[in-house]
Amino acid sequence: MKDEPQVPVLLKVTGLRAYLVNSGKPLLQDISFSVGEGELVGILGQSGSGKSLTSLAVTGLLPGSIRAEGSVILGGHEIIGAGEEALNMIRGRDVAMVFQEPASALDPLMKIGRQLALPLKKHSGLRGMELQKRVYSLLEEVKLTDIRRIAGSLPFEISGGQRQRIAIALALAVSPRLLIADEPTSSADARIQKQLIELIQDTAKVRGMAVLFISHDIAVVRKIAGRILVMKDGRIVETGNTGNIINNPRHEYTGLLLRCARELDRALKREGLP
Repeated sequence: MKDEPQVPVLLKVTGLRAYLVNSGKPLLQDISFSVGEGELVGILGQSGSGKSLTSLAVTGLLPGSIRAEGSVILGGHEIIGAGEEALNMIRGRDVAMVFQEPASALDPLMKIGRQLALPLKKHSGLRGMELQKRVYSLLEEVKLTDIRRIAGSLPFEISGGQRQRIAIALALAVSPRLLIADEPTSSADARIQKQLIELIQDTAKVRGMAVLFISHDIAVVRKIAGRILVMKDGRIVETGNTGNIINNPRHEYTGLLLRCARELDRALKREGLP
């Protein structure tokens, strides 16, 4: 099931396995894939398929109750077995994550502008007006308006869609080479979902940044990814060009996901919904 990017490889995962330390129960089994520089790749699967667990393994964020084996090389650095100091250098610089719920990334008691300023100050050494300009620039990059008000607001004082854009801006603050977006649009309505997908696509193109986009929704993944990895029960069951996966699925599970998506689409149209 070989499917390699057509550009220089940024992330290479080989024989990744993960299991519960106490029981030995396998959670990920023989996961292998690559993401090229500037490439947009989707990981598709239902809840429990292992897609989010794969993203945590890639970033070295697995909890202590889970052990990973195999190899994850990101930007030339091995993640599996690396110490926390080394991982902290890699996170942000080489990889950053956006999660489904922006509250997990934002401090509810800290103003937005300060939250964006902290990583910029730490990684770039910016101070004073230059730091403030960069904060405003990030807010503009994620297509927010009234940026001075938002910079001076606490997370609960802005909308959910705005919070998700802030979470994306926070991930972009130190210019990662790879953005991992884990279900970033699943809690948004159709209009906000479309805007967030376009934002990620446009930002990736402008920055030359790679994206690993994780979702249970094949309709969303097909809009953003050039290649798709389909996961089931902790394994990759199919991988390939997005058009080929959509038009000619080889695995029965992929076919099931497609049929479910089409049935949902027909049901929404019968109800007069977009």
